[in-house]
Amino acid sequence: MSKPYKGFEPKWVKEAAPKDSYRSIFRWGDPDFVKYPKESLYKMMKEKFNMTDDDFRAYDGDIGMDRVKLDAPCNLSQDHLEALRTIVGEAYVTTDDYPRLAVAYGKTGYDALRLRGRRVDCLPDAVVYPGTTKEVEDIVAYCCEHKIPVYVYGGGSSVTRGVEPVKGGISLDMRKRFQKVISFNETDQTITVQSGMSGPKLEKALNHAPELFGAKRRYTCGHFPQSFEYSSVGGWVVTRGAGQNSTYYGCITDIVMGQKYATPAGTIQTSCYPREATGPNLNQIMMGSEGAFGVLTEVTLKVFRYMPENRERFSYIFKNWKTARAAAREMMQCEAGFSSVFRLSDPEETNLMLRLYNVDDTPLWKLLNVRGFEDMKRCLFLGFTDGEKGFSRNVADNIRRIARKYGGMSLTSYVTKSWEKGRFNDPYLRDTLLDFGIMTDTLECTVNWSNMAKVHREVRKVCHALPNTIVTTHMSHCYPQGANLYFIFITRMDDADKFKAYHSTILDAIQKSGAAMSHHHGIGKMFAPWLEGQLGRTEYGVFKALKEYFDPDNLMNPGGTLGLDLPEEEKRFLRDDIR
Repeated sequence: MSKPYKGFEPKWVKEAAPKDSYRSIFRWGDPDFVKYPKESLYKMMKEKFNMTDDDFRAYDGDIGMDRVKLDAPCNLSQDHLEALRTIVGEAYVTTDDYPRLAVAYGKTGYDALRLRGRRVDCLPDAVVYPGTTKEVEDIVAYCCEHKIPVYVYGGGSSVTRGVEPVKGGISLDMRKRFQKVISFNETDQTITVQSGMSGPKLEKALNHAPELFGAKRRYTCGHFPQSFEYSSVGGWVVTRGAGQNSTYYGCITDIVMGQKYATPAGTIQTSCYPREATGPNLNQIMMGSEGAFGVLTEVTLKVFRYMPENRERFSYIFKNWKTARAAAREMMQCEAGFSSVFRLSDPEETNLMLRLYNVDDTPLWKLLNVRGFEDMKRCLFLGFTDGEKGFSRNVADNIRRIARKYGGMSLTSYVTKSWEKGRFNDPYLRDTLLDFGIMTDTLECTVNWSNMAKVHREVRKVCHALPNTIVTTHMSHCYPQGANLYFIFITRMDDADKFKAYHSTILDAIQKSGAAMSHHHGIGKMFAPWLEGQLGRTEYGVFKALKEYFDPDNLMNPGGTLGLDLPEEEKRFLRDDIR
C-alpha cells in the first residue's frame, strides 16, 4: 500500500472475507485485495469529519464476517424448478441462501448499508446459471408462460439498484457459464460475445487475438469503466455505459454493432452495419433498456488496434476552475483529435487527488504554491492519448499548447501514472472507510459547456448542505458540446434510509439545474422516479409503448426499472417545463 503509519493506525480490515459471508457480497471486488488511506489522507479525514483516533478504535457496527443465513423460503413450485433444471441442467439451478443474496443487490451505498444491517428487502426465489443463448430463450419463454419475473445479474457493479429482484421470481446469474466468445472477425474488426462476458476476460482475449484467433495483430475493446474488473459487456450495453477512455473510443453506444435479445415477444436480432437509414435505429432503441424489454444474450462490438507503445501521458495544473474549464473546452473544440483519457478535477477534488496520487510526497507539492497555484483554487487535469503514433503525439502536442495558453503548468507524466495504478481499485476504499462509518458514493450527469458552471455550483451546494462532507467533482467523458460532471461525496453516514434521503436531494438538484439525470450509470430503480420528469410525459410515452410491445405482462425486471411500473405518486417532476 503506502508508507507505514508513524502514529495511530486504525485496524483496517486486511484479511479476506469468508467466502460464504455477508462481507464477501457487499465489499467490492477481489477478496484478497485491500486498499486503505495513507496516513496524510487519514489525518485530513479526521479533521474534515471532526473525528479523532478514538472514533477509529472500534468498527461502526457489524463488518459482515459471519455466514449468510436467511429465513426466506423459495416461493416457486417444485414443478417450476424442475422445468428450469430441465433447460439448464440439474447443477445450474439453486435456491440456497448465499447465491440468492449474492445477486440481490448491486454496489450503491444504499445496498452496502442495507446488507451491513442484515436488511434483505427482496430476493429471487431461485438463481439460474444459463450457458447458451438457446437456454436463455427457453427460460424466458417458460417464465412468460407461467408469469414468473425474470432478472439478470451480470458483473454486479450496478449503482442504480438495476439488478434488484423486487418481485421475486428468478435471477439469471451470467458469471458462471455465459462468458464465451462467439466469433471474431478481423476483416470487419468486430467480436461477438455472450452478454455475461467480463471486461477483463474480453480485453485479455483481444490483446491475445493472434494466439486465440489467428489474427494478424492485437486488439483492444477501448471500454474501461472504473468498475471494469467486475463489470460485464451486457451491463455496459443495457445501461448505455461509458469507460474512462471514452473521449477517444466512444461510449458503449458508439462501440456496439449488433445485439440479440430473448424477449416475451420473441427473439430480437439487430443488424450489424456501420450505418443504415432504415427507420429508427433498433440498436439504439434496445440499448439502455436495462432488462425491461428482455434479456440481452449476444453483443457484437467494434474492436480497435492495440498500440500501447504510442501512448502519450500528460498532467497539468490550472489556477482555477473557470480557466481550467475554458482550456478543456478549447481542447475538445480545436478539431485536432481527442485524447483517450481526459479528466479535469475541480478544486476540492484536486485537494484530495494530489494526496491520493502521492504528489504531496514529491517536490511538486511545494512548487505549486511557489508558482501561484493555490490550494482549494487550483485544478488538476490529466490524461493520455492513444492511436497511431503521429496522431497520438499530435493530440498531446495540441493539449500542451492549449494548456500553456491558459497558464497551465505541466506536472509531467508522474501524476497520470499514479492515477493509472489506482484507476480500477479506488472503489476498494469505500468498504475500508465504511467499516468506521464513513460513506463514499457517486452520482453523475451530463451538461453542455454553456450550463456547466451553473450545474456544478447548484449540485455541489446541495451536496454540501450535509455538514462536514467532502464533495469532489470531475469531468471524465468530454465532447465538443459538453461533458459529464461526476460527483463524489464522502461523509459520516451509517443509516440506509438517511443515505437514500440525502441521495434523493442530489438527484433533485441535478434535475432542477437542467442537467441530464445520468451520463453512464443508467437509471435502474433508484433513479427511476426522476426519469419521466427528465424526458417529458409525451416523450416518456415512447418507453411505455415499447414496454407494452415487448413485455405486456411486466415480467422483465419489474419493480420500478426505468419507472415503467412506478406508482404515479412516487414520480418526481422538478423542472418548470415538465408537469
